[in-house]
Amino acid sequence: MPRSTNPGQTPDAATSSESTDSTRQRIVAAAKEEFARHGIAGARVDRIAKQARTSKERVYAYFRSKEALYAHVAERETTALVEATQLDPADLPGYAGILFDHFAARPDHYRLITWGRLELAEAADNTTGPLQATIAGKLDKLRDAQRIGLLDPAWDPVDVLALINQIAMTWAGQPEIAAAAADQAVDPSITARRAALVTAVERMFPRPD
Repeated sequence: MPRSTNPGQTPDAATSSESTDSTRQRIVAAAKEEFARHGIAGARVDRIAKQARTSKERVYAYFRSKEALYAHVAERETTALVEATQLDPADLPGYAGILFDHFAARPDHYRLITWGRLELAEAADNTTGPLQATIAGKLDKLRDAQRIGLLDPAWDPVDVLALINQIAMTWAGQPEIAAAAADQAVDPSITARRAALVTAVERMFPRPD
């Protein structure tokens, strides 16, 4: 069956548009891998272009700089993280488990955002971006939970969020201890690591009865 096109769009134009989109997608996918492995300073556009089966010139046609390409990739990954890890203030241990699952399945995501924190200090100070908006939304949920008695009001919500995030990313951020656990933990399974951090959050922020 012939490929359908948009009204007013010729078959050749449709094919060109699809090819362009495909090239851009390959660039973004290659960049995600490159940045996760080498960081921003260490990433090379020529390697990204080679992996994406295109040219450096084509990469720069889509993204004006390596930093702009990283910013695009990081925003996409942050959006994916937000969508995959919704916070339920009535189940903060469960939220910690969801975060653990995400980074256990996506270690490249953890490395990618960590490189950005290290190399783009100004990005961490940005108080108006989508990530900050997400953080503000989670803090609002925690404040609401305190108001209706689901969460101890003695805690500052920013401390609650910071502590849970740090606990949930304990193993993603300490691969050397994770490697030691594989040999020396009583139970070396990833299930045991997850259970330990969920229990830690449960003891700090117990689920309401």
